[in-house]
Amino acid sequence: MLRIPQLRLPVGHTGEELTERVKKLLKCKETPEITIVRRSIDARKKPELYFNYILNVRVKNQAQVYSRCDKKQVMIWEEKPYRFPVLNLRGKTRPVIIGTGPAGLFCGYMLSKAGLCPILLERGMPVEQRVKDVEFFWQSGNLNPESNVQFGEGGAGTFSDGKLNTLVKDTHGRNREVLSIFVEAGAEPEILFDHKPHIGTDILQRVVVNLRKAIRDMGGEVRFGAKVTDIESANGYITGVIINNSERLSAEYVVLAPGHSARDTFAMLYEKGIVMEAKPFAVGMRVEHPQELINLSQYGQRQVPALGNAPYKVTAKASDQRGVYSFCMCPGGYVVNASSEPGRLAVNGMSYSGRDGKNANSAIVIAVTPEDYGSDHPLAGVEFQRRLEKKAFEVAAGKVPVERYGDYKRAVMGETNENGEVSLLTKDFSPSVKGEWAFAPVHEILPGALKKAFVEGMESFGRVIHGFNDKNVLVEGMESRTSSPVRIVRDDSLQSSLKGLYPCGEGAGYAGGITSAAMDGIRVAEEIAVCIARGESPLESLP
Repeated sequence: MLRIPQLRLPVGHTGEELTERVKKLLKCKETPEITIVRRSIDARKKPELYFNYILNVRVKNQAQVYSRCDKKQVMIWEEKPYRFPVLNLRGKTRPVIIGTGPAGLFCGYMLSKAGLCPILLERGMPVEQRVKDVEFFWQSGNLNPESNVQFGEGGAGTFSDGKLNTLVKDTHGRNREVLSIFVEAGAEPEILFDHKPHIGTDILQRVVVNLRKAIRDMGGEVRFGAKVTDIESANGYITGVIINNSERLSAEYVVLAPGHSARDTFAMLYEKGIVMEAKPFAVGMRVEHPQELINLSQYGQRQVPALGNAPYKVTAKASDQRGVYSFCMCPGGYVVNASSEPGRLAVNGMSYSGRDGKNANSAIVIAVTPEDYGSDHPLAGVEFQRRLEKKAFEVAAGKVPVERYGDYKRAVMGETNENGEVSLLTKDFSPSVKGEWAFAPVHEILPGALKKAFVEGMESFGRVIHGFNDKNVLVEGMESRTSSPVRIVRDDSLQSSLKGLYPCGEGAGYAGGITSAAMDGIRVAEEIAVCIARGESPLESLP
């Protein structure tokens, strides 16, 4: 096929206009078969907005057409589709997968496709019940510790914006495979080529259900309310797992994909001697702005129907050299109570597929390292999170605490100025929060160095996005679940210090979002399938 690596058209162009531009570049009259590989937004001349495209094109008489083309604008391209290394393994041992977040689901999907009929164990509930449990919590404040924004089918990402972009370098085609599987399960085809693809929590919930059904249709098993409370081993090899403190399930290949909030699971693994280490992550606060303010900054217009609401990404360095940056930005979204433990409060951001809410929100987070945790224990980062979440719960009596940025800054920096002129767009705007909320001293949650870094970051971002540090901007906390504070160490064969146990995904410390977790799940599935195909059962060496 042919590839056009750069084609630029105004936002709002028609399909016919795209086709005519391609025909002009190829200098041919026939209508080619066009596949969009990548589409990004060019807003450098806002309010004039453009799409930049990378295209694959198929035409008859390709050699003849290519001979006429400008070789700087058109090239020969060979597509290299992803291939799972082995298939048709039915009848072999059944791997066990702990967790049905993106890592566990995609690992289970690929192992099922290979014929291995894996058993997926999920401590929480299926999406249908989980949605009801979460809505009940947001309305009543009554938390179900096993079925909430963190725990249940689909993992924490199920109640998020469903962002699918990743910075992971991919030379094996796993990224494209993840997106293709999402489309097969009901996501919009645009995620295959958008520069910053997203699904939205409403569609993502349906996609997760379809992935579960596909796994079962291929012979896999998915069990809910099945919390792994212990593991068994012999001579350094895993031999089984204990479910709900009562049921034993024999296993020689176990994928550990628990999610970043499975703190009790981390504690159990530590007690079993599984080698793990504390890792850096980030903490901070959610901030809300009127979406029109962000649209004006990014697009030069209050509304761009062809693009929807605008995202942003900002980064800075605080005076103590800590990184401060936006995380999980949700255009037209909501701040959600994402707590999973009684007496502690954490928030997250969420958007529906339309991203059509009145406010934009993102976490403004500060990098922290094991030196900040107050201990060299592998689980010290977990306790660091818990201390912050306990304070967040206390300042608003269990409701999501909210504070105007002007008040936050004044309390932290001792300044009385009003951050300059107040934008009309921020005047009297109110929170978009899923769950009960209350105005409270949010500035009391973070320790001194981190809250100062937060303010310095906000002031820096105000120089990039006009109004970002407006005094009426809403600050809400506590954003503490950006990534896992723990890494369960694995070797080159992707196994932990207990052989046959494969740490996987974000909770285990090897991913940072839906797509990278799913890619890691596929990678672990490849490793296990190859080992099984070779007959390399880890238990064969036991006496």
